[in-house]
Amino acid sequence: MKKKLTYQNSGVNIHEGYKSVSLFKQHTKKTMNNLVLNGLGSFAGMLKIPGGYKKPILVSGTDGVGTKIAIACKNKKYDTVGIDCVAMCVNDVLCHGAKPLFFLDYIACGKLEAKVAADLVKGVSEGCIQSGSALIGGETAEMPGFYKAGDYDLAGFSVGIVDQDKIINGKNIKAGDALIGIASSGFHSNGYSLIRKVFTNMNETFKGKPLWKTLLTPTKIYVKPVLNLLKKYEIKGMAHITGGGFIENAPRMLKPNSNLQLVIDTKSYPLPDIFKLINSRGVEKSHMYNTFNMGIGFILCVNKKDVKKILKNLSLMKEKAWEIGCIKSNKEGQTIKIIQ
Repeated sequence: MKKKLTYQNSGVNIHEGYKSVSLFKQHTKKTMNNLVLNGLGSFAGMLKIPGGYKKPILVSGTDGVGTKIAIACKNKKYDTVGIDCVAMCVNDVLCHGAKPLFFLDYIACGKLEAKVAADLVKGVSEGCIQSGSALIGGETAEMPGFYKAGDYDLAGFSVGIVDQDKIINGKNIKAGDALIGIASSGFHSNGYSLIRKVFTNMNETFKGKPLWKTLLTPTKIYVKPVLNLLKKYEIKGMAHITGGGFIENAPRMLKPNSNLQLVIDTKSYPLPDIFKLINSRGVEKSHMYNTFNMGIGFILCVNKKDVKKILKNLSLMKEKAWEIGCIKSNKEGQTIKIIQ
C-alpha cells in the first residue's frame, strides 16, 4: 500500500508544534502587563501605547544570537541564549533613549523538540523581564532539509518608545565631554565564529569549570540602570558595543560630519580574563578592539561634571563602570582613537 503523503511524513510534526506553544505560555505570561490586549496564540500581538508621552516615537531594533547558539546546541544548554537575543535588540533601542515596550521572537530548526523550543523561549522571557518588555508573539519554523536535526536559530525584534524631544542622537555632544563604560558580562553575543575557531576544545577548564559554560554567559541588559540615569542626568550619546567592537560601534553615537573624535583609554579599566585568554591564543589586540566588546558592553557620553555622580549611581545599582575616555576635536581624520 502506498504511503500517505502528510506534513509529518515530510518532516514537520505539527503536534510537537502544538505542544511547544503550550509550553511557551507558562513563560510568556510572566512578561505580560496591563498594556497587552491579547494573549499568545492570536494572529498578531496587540499592545496599547502607554500614556505620559507628548510626541511618542516608536523605536525598533532586530538582531539574533549568531553562532553562539551553536555552543548551546552542542552542549544542550538552551535556556540562556534567549536572554542574548533580547539583549541584542533592547540595548540597541536603548541607545536612542527609548524604553522597550514589547518583543517578538523567531525560532527556526530542522526538527522541532518542544522542550528545547520551550527552553529557548524561557530565556527570551527572562530577557523580557529584565528589560521590562512584554513578549507578545513570535514564530517557530520547522524546516527539515534546510536545517539539520538538532540545529536551532534564534532571532528577535524589539519595539520601544521615547518622546520626540528626548531622542538621543548625539546632537549635543561636544569636545570635553566624558565617556563612561559599563562592564560587559563577557563576549556577549558577538565574535563567536572566531571564538569557536580559537577554542577548539570547549571542555577545557577555565576558572574551575568547562569553558563552554563561560562562553554561554548571557549578554548583559542595560535597560533598567540606563533608564534610571536618564531621569537624573543629561546623557548626550550612547553606544551598544556589539559586532565590530569599539571601533565600529562607539562612533555611531556621533552625528555624521560632527568633526569630533572619541578617545578610548584601554588602561582605564581592567581587561577581563576571558579576553586575555583569547589574546594569548593568537588573536591580536588590534583585531580584538574591532571584533569584541573588550569588557565594556555599553558606553555613555556625558558632561564631564556629572561623571563622579553617574559612576556612584551605577555602583549603587550594582553596575561596574569607569570613565574610559573623552571627546576631542577631530584633528586626525579618525572618529575614534584607541590608546593601548
